[in-house]
Formats: sequence, C-alpha cells, structure tokens
Amino acid sequence: MATTNDLKNGLVLNLEGQLWQVVEFQHVKPGKGPAFVRTKIKNVLSGKTVDKTFNAGLKVETATVDRRDMQYSYKDGEGYVFMDLKTYEQTYVTAETVGEAADLMLEGQDVIVAFHENDVLFIELPAAVVLTVAHTEPGLQGDRSSAGTKPATLETGAEIQVPLFLNTGDKVKVDTRSRSYINRVTD
Repeated sequence: MATTNDLKNGLVLNLEGQLWQVVEFQHVKPGKGPAFVRTKIKNVLSGKTVDKTFNAGLKVETATVDRRDMQYSYKDGEGYVFMDLKTYEQTYVTAETVGEAADLMLEGQDVIVAFHENDVLFIELPAAVVLTVAHTEPGLQGDRSSAGTKPATLETGAEIQVPLFLNTGDKVKVDTRSRSYINRVTD
C-alpha cells in the first residue's frame, strides 16, 4: 500500500484487479478545495492509456514488480527469448508482450524484463539504442543545409525520420521512448 503522494513514473498500481503503470503524474493544489493528483496510467496488459484523478493522500494498492536485467537472445517463432544475466535462465516472452519494443531490439542487447508473480508484464529498453541505417534514399546535395528529414529503415526493421545528410550504413542513436533520431554515431 502507498498513498497518492508516493506516486512516481514507472510505479505499477493494482486498481480493481488490473495492473496499471504510472506514465505521468502531477500534484495539483487549487486555490479552493482539496489537493489532488492528476495521473496518466497505462494498462500493463492491454496497453490502453487513461487519465485518472486521485484525491491527495488516498491509499492505493501497489503491485510487486520484479525488474530483472536480461539479455535479448533470439526470436523463436512468434515470441522472443531473453536470458537472465545472473542465473543464465532463459525466459520465453510472447510477441504481444514485447510489443513495439521488438522494432528496436538487437540480439545480445541488454533490457529490463518486468515480472509480476512470475508473469512477464513488459519489456523496458534502454533510453537510447545505437542502430545501423539499413536503407534510406540519398539526400540531395542542395538539401543538406536545410533542417529537412527523410524516412530511413533501420537494421531491426523500424522506420524513423532522419536528417537528409544521413546515408545507408550510418549508425544512429535512437530514443526508444519517442522512437526518434537523436544523433549520428561515429566509431
């Protein structure tokens, strides 16, 4: 049990028998009336995001979530296999649970796998990953000084927008939360 004053991003709540992860929260103290906490929460299983308001100081039930450092090993049919870095045990995770994170994962990459009562809830990627551009159209010579972008397909199959000066084979750093280009990486 925790109170709404203890809410923070990433905390998993047990509301009416369903698990919800706090995406955003804001403590509000209006001029009139009692304080409250405005939150945006995401259903861990369905991925549905809703806005919910709690009265300040209200007790909420938190779920025990075990976050383990694991390494993505390989894709196995419709799912993915992850290896625990401490025990070397392998865990099979369905493609539905991995979700959009699959587009940004390379074999051998470290991730965090969240468990609740031995069930995998979700996969957390690092804040940024370095990937190679598998294909992009060449930028036009005159366009290089402008701040335009073009689509690029990464080695994992994900498509993002990159600056016009990037070429096929370049390595780029990608923000895993917004799925956007951060910068070019030189070896």
